[in-house]
Amino acid sequence: MWCSRIALRRLQRIGVEVSACSAAGFQRAMSVLPKVYVTRQVPQDGLDILRKSGQVQFEMWDSDDPVPRNELLKKVKGCDGILCVLTEKIDAELLDAAGPNLKVISTMSVGFDHLSLEELKKRKICVGYTPDVLTDAVAELTVALLLTTARRLIEATHEAKTGGWGTWRTQWLCGYELANSTVGILGLGRIGVAIAERLKPFKVKKFIYTDVTPRPELADMIQAEYVSFDEVAKQSDFLAVCCALTPETQAICNKNLFTKMKKNSIFINTSRGGVVNQEDLYEALSTGQIAGAGLDVTTPEPLPTNHPLFTLKNCVILPHIASASYTTRNAMSALAANNLLAGLRGEPMPKELKL
Repeated sequence: MWCSRIALRRLQRIGVEVSACSAAGFQRAMSVLPKVYVTRQVPQDGLDILRKSGQVQFEMWDSDDPVPRNELLKKVKGCDGILCVLTEKIDAELLDAAGPNLKVISTMSVGFDHLSLEELKKRKICVGYTPDVLTDAVAELTVALLLTTARRLIEATHEAKTGGWGTWRTQWLCGYELANSTVGILGLGRIGVAIAERLKPFKVKKFIYTDVTPRPELADMIQAEYVSFDEVAKQSDFLAVCCALTPETQAICNKNLFTKMKKNSIFINTSRGGVVNQEDLYEALSTGQIAGAGLDVTTPEPLPTNHPLFTLKNCVILPHIASASYTTRNAMSALAANNLLAGLRGEPMPKELKL
């Protein structure tokens, strides 16, 4: 019995020593894994990829609201990679705070106007982004916003709820049809093509587009005609803005555009708020220069509730939800995670932004 107790104690001591060694080994392994900061509570698919990879140690701002800037600057210190969303400004200040270990920025967005590309290029930091996976969701939302604006659905819902629905009237809440219309696209890319494909069954008569240069391969997919910037304004019954925000497109939708548009035209923007001069848009809508506008993006975001655009019945404003489907947001999260891991391994990213 006594011998058995001694043997048991020995085994217990050995177990403790093994556990201590295992813990020390785990800590050493963790210390050499690349350090990553995730700036937002991203959808589960992306988090699962990071956790199961065993290739990184990561910390996340566990909230659906943006991480405070001061907190962000502290958390990125010493990081090898950052997985961010479009609300985080990745500029020289943040890159300096992160330090020389930073190798990869992976943004869960197709837009990249929140990234200081020159700074990233100068520091040889790789950038991943998430195009393609959100094309269908954005196209669907654009069509929904166009129809909602053109057929005055928000106004109609309000009237039904507040007692405005009286006897049937011949011209009450009349809107505009897509049948036999001309649809213009400002900036023809994957999303512009997907929008046109969804609108075609509505018997649209003609698709036109304008861009920096003609894009015949994409245009042929939807039988769209290339026209000048002025002509897309003059001819369009519905104008969908799909261009990226760049120095060249900043406030490109301004008085010059709106004064050339038809009085019965509908303006739709699901790209970036910065491409629109909102003061000029307010004037165009309030004076009847154009019939209506549907916006999924604004400047700033969120748009203050006392902004003049909210006072207009002919302006439908959504809180930047074009990619907000469960399928798409999970796909974006997964792609952002895979971009990050590939970049940290020194391999080509599935979707790398060429700087």
